Amino acid sequence: MVNKKETARGLALMVLGQVLTEGAYSNIALNHALTSSSLSEKDKGFVTELVYGTVMRKITLEWYLSHVIEDRNRLDSWVYHLLMLSLYQILYLENIPNHAIVNEAVELAKKRRGAYKFVNAVLRKLVDNKLPDVTTIKRKNKRLSIQYSLPVWLVKKLIEEYGEGRAMKIFESLLSRNKASIRVINSQEVELLKQEMQAEQSLLSDVGLVKQKGHFAGTKAFTEGRITIQDESSQLVAPLLQLQGDEAVLDACAAPGGKTVHLASYLTTGSVTALDLYDHKLALIEQNAERLGVADKVITKRLDARQVFQEFGADAFDKILVDAPCSGIGLLRRKPDIKYNKEIADFTALQQVQLEILDNVCQSLRKGGIMTYSTCTIVAEENAQVVKAFLAQHPNFRQVTLEHKRKDILQDGCILITPELYGSDGFFISQFQRIS
Repeated sequence: MVNKKETARGLALMVLGQVLTEGAYSNIALNHALTSSSLSEKDKGFVTELVYGTVMRKITLEWYLSHVIEDRNRLDSWVYHLLMLSLYQILYLENIPNHAIVNEAVELAKKRRGAYKFVNAVLRKLVDNKLPDVTTIKRKNKRLSIQYSLPVWLVKKLIEEYGEGRAMKIFESLLSRNKASIRVINSQEVELLKQEMQAEQSLLSDVGLVKQKGHFAGTKAFTEGRITIQDESSQLVAPLLQLQGDEAVLDACAAPGGKTVHLASYLTTGSVTALDLYDHKLALIEQNAERLGVADKVITKRLDARQVFQEFGADAFDKILVDAPCSGIGLLRRKPDIKYNKEIADFTALQQVQLEILDNVCQSLRKGGIMTYSTCTIVAEENAQVVKAFLAQHPNFRQVTLEHKRKDILQDGCILITPELYGSDGFFISQFQRIS
């Protein structure tokens, strides 16, 4: 048992190094490490808990460590990561005795040939003494930053945008683990698969099922193409285009293709053209379409979405989806490292890109056609401000007012889902119609 746990911690430490030092994406680095690992499923789950938990709580862990480490810059990065990893277990994993956590950390340090006495001393100090109290931090934004492990600028931004009460609920929700979420391909099978998967019906999507945790991709239903992995919030996009089946559809920023295949599922004689900048991402879309039996409805093309009009000309499409590149602030639960790699200036730069895409793409929409704009972010610069700016610059378009049975996600004719409402990704959807 000790060896297995030690191996799990060793793998977690390696992945943490890739994420925190080399800038790897946590979900990709972790997936790659687990795929090539011979650990048991239980130990793989432990590795996942350690990596996501440590990355999610990084700012909090660093604050505690700053009280017992004089100069972190003098430490090898792996030593500091090992201390964070161990402190995460001490603070947040109640079923593991502290002495076992310390012993395992010391053994790992010995394997790396160094600093094991230092690791032992620091962790013993943390275990044996009362930890400093976060609530004594006087500056509010700083206190909330440490408490919820969010950069100060993001704390300030979300309070400004949502008010302190709702912002606090958002902060709290970001510390809970992301649900596993799927879309059922045949709506007639929702109830059957709900029982089969021991899942719950999504409160947002009629064809969505969710579980607090689970590995849906490893099921027979996934292999058979009866389900696909897709967050319940993004499942709302395709139905809103109200496809009749014969349309020429454009998915302007398509990879990895979850929405592309959803759009294709509504088509009979029509087709969806899916664009991305990279061949390996287009290959993902094609694989997805093949598995779900809609490959004959999907055309992939390597193209920058800002070149759509030059490539396809006017009146080329009946319906268009622009699921725009964005900051991804709505995905913090699933990709916690995002919050450490952004800054407030990114929102303005991304807004520029988003408007450039919309400006180009809209010229290829036929009169009467519908264009949906969506993002996985919850900040106004990339959402409401983009809608306002686009309409101001394009008097030949009108906003289409969106509806949903959950009225708390409706705002100014758009859909805005924040993470605390339904435990889903944060998501935004708006829609325009070309009127002349």
